[in-house]
Amino acid sequence: MPLPAERPITFINDRWFLLIGIPVLALLALLPRGLLQVRSTTEALVGWALSMVITATFWLAGRALWRALLRRFPHVEQTTRRLWWLALLNILITALVTLGIGVLSAWSQGGTFPVSIGRFLPEFGLNMVPTVIIQLIYESQHLFQQWVRDMRRADQLQIAGTRSQLEALQSQLDPHFLFNSLNTLSALIEPENEPAQQYVEQLADVYRYVLLARTAATVPLSEELEFVDTYLALHKVRFRDNLRVTTTVSPAALAARVAPLSVQLLVENALKHNVASREFPLELRLSADPKTGYFTVENTLRPRTAGLAPGTGTGLRNVRHRYELLRAPQPVEVRTENGWFRVRLPLLPAW
Repeated sequence: MPLPAERPITFINDRWFLLIGIPVLALLALLPRGLLQVRSTTEALVGWALSMVITATFWLAGRALWRALLRRFPHVEQTTRRLWWLALLNILITALVTLGIGVLSAWSQGGTFPVSIGRFLPEFGLNMVPTVIIQLIYESQHLFQQWVRDMRRADQLQIAGTRSQLEALQSQLDPHFLFNSLNTLSALIEPENEPAQQYVEQLADVYRYVLLARTAATVPLSEELEFVDTYLALHKVRFRDNLRVTTTVSPAALAARVAPLSVQLLVENALKHNVASREFPLELRLSADPKTGYFTVENTLRPRTAGLAPGTGTGLRNVRHRYELLRAPQPVEVRTENGWFRVRLPLLPAW
């Protein structure tokens, strides 16, 4: 049963925050500026209205800035960078707005530029208060939302781990039976029949890796590729020259990690769902580039139709879910273009 995918960034419905928060914050901003000493109700209301305009400007600008930075730095490990940018830009914007208001106020009262530092700093400090409050509201909401998602993801991982352990216990007899059978088969094969001996040994290596990888969250790319090479060698016995494989992997990428059996699943899908004949050989390309942070599996797209039910996409969905649960830095990409089917798996950081 596939696990639900991680939700994209969603923003709080802040309509009530705006309708209630702006008037209240505007009123609070007037208190240090002597609102209680104003005797005229009209003057107080006009001052409140002007304060609401200024507060709304700060609020909407701060919200837009926070959302833009969250889209730019959405991951948990980028929180510190996002907060630094948020602080620096808020200080800059607040300083410019405060300076602009000061200049307009001085001009309306017959004063001249520049605004004095003694007047600018208190106003800047008072304007920073609502700015900080606004950012705290949105950042706290986002952190709470993120905490809820992490709790759900932890529950999903625990359920998936328990299910895997149960399946491993249920199949505890199968590995011994299969390995004993393979050893018996190897002993029955004539010593001079080296291709058959090699095939049995490779089959045992494949099954051994599958058993070991089932309990691992990630594996080094080098190990996964070594396993895939053995897996493809078994299929080359069947397909011969009808299967052509090209592997281009930078040595710097071999230390990166991938979800176990994820590359093998993509290779298996290519072999299962596409024609591989002398007229139309199946071409497989495996490549990794640490600069882009992706491992790519691509194959010529010639779908098989005879004797094969149409694919449901379950395998690809499961691969996506596994990488989402592993907090991959980039999403799994699936694309079809120019007669090629391409899947890109994000390379996970080495431990």
